[in-house]
Amino acid sequence: MEKSRITINPDICNGRPVISGTRIAVQTILEYLGAGDSFDEILSDYPSLSKEDIYACIQYASKLMANRYEVQEIA
Repeated sequence: MEKSRITINPDICNGRPVISGTRIAVQTILEYLGAGDSFDEILSDYPSLSKEDIYACIQYASKLMANRYEVQEIA
């Protein structure tokens, strides 16, 4: 089985999910995509990444959204 492209380590980027072997947060890549940047533009800014890394970020976010969330009022 292929090693996960997304890792979480409390000592790297304050425990945010990052692309394995980098300090590039999944959130950063998703923000680029949300702003309308293409894969090629992202890869130009981050030449150490691959298209598979970007797809892994999208898949990771999709899996998170598959969870059930509730908003609770506090106090």
